[in-house]
Amino acid sequence: MSTATKLEDKAGEVRAGEQLPEADLSTWLREQLPYLEGAMKVTQYAGGASNWTYRLEFDNADLILRRPPAGTKAKSAHDMGREFRLQQALKPVYPYVPQMHLYTDDESIIGAEFYIMDRVAGIIPRKNMPRGLQLSEGETRELCKNALDCLIELHQVDIDAANLTGLAKGEGYTERQVTGWSERYRRAKTWNVPSGKGIISWLQDNMPASETICMTHNDFRFDNLVLDPDQPTRIIGVLDWELATLGNPLMDLGNSLAYWIQADDDRIAQSTRRQPTHLKGMLTRAEVIDYYCEKMQVNVTDFKFYEVFGLFRLSVIAQQIYYRYHHKQTRNPAFKNFWFLVNYLHWRARKLIKQEHT
Repeated sequence: MSTATKLEDKAGEVRAGEQLPEADLSTWLREQLPYLEGAMKVTQYAGGASNWTYRLEFDNADLILRRPPAGTKAKSAHDMGREFRLQQALKPVYPYVPQMHLYTDDESIIGAEFYIMDRVAGIIPRKNMPRGLQLSEGETRELCKNALDCLIELHQVDIDAANLTGLAKGEGYTERQVTGWSERYRRAKTWNVPSGKGIISWLQDNMPASETICMTHNDFRFDNLVLDPDQPTRIIGVLDWELATLGNPLMDLGNSLAYWIQADDDRIAQSTRRQPTHLKGMLTRAEVIDYYCEKMQVNVTDFKFYEVFGLFRLSVIAQQIYYRYHHKQTRNPAFKNFWFLVNYLHWRARKLIKQEHT
């Protein structure tokens, strides 16, 4: 096995209770894709807090199956058909999207709707780079800029030419986001987290007067990127389009920055890091904003609104997860202290709000 192959992100054993009915699935797949050869080998990718992702290996094909988790009530939260159609429409104009093959809402096959796409074989930078991969400071900076260029390229897609204008409402996105996430926070609030009223009021009072609408990813992080194993500074895939929509590109960047833990952040932030943005050579959040705005030729006098929104949105996501743990809807011990993370994110947001713009 070559060094490059060893560095590739790999699936593992299928988790208990999440097995696929392999005989039925294999029969259906061979009817739809008659060229498939050999036995089907099924493995599963780690994570799965959202949609479940499986690798299906054949002698002549390497495929990915995505399905919603078991017991999903609201289809809008895990709309496989929308995710499939969006990527299918985007692929011709944005090459980082995997090749789509099949979608079905026939739940009799595996017990849920699902879609099939090509696997993009490569390195996924998670909390740390995979063992055996060491980039120099210069290479790390190149990777960082290439990642930002991928986001910029997405924001420059001609949504009219790609027939993506019917994907979402578009205009009024910023206000809908502030209203929607504020309401979600109120519904998920528990006694041990802040009311959030000050941050919500500030966001409502400081919404930008104008907005640009473009294709946005809304979960653009290094652990949703695939790197070329032979040239790890080059990005060959962008994954997880579940939250993608027509939205405000600056909010998309603000959402990414909420996850962007840099080398000089405090210990609490470092403990939440899930991508290697702390490495020497990575841009700081301020440098990311400058790089993006210069490349996109946008003049943002104060990026504070987008950063505060990103932190607040992330706090809502964490609180929604904690709410389920608090009310014993899940017993996953990993969620036990998410209330503390919510407090911390609100502290970060309030600190930003108080800072004078320089």
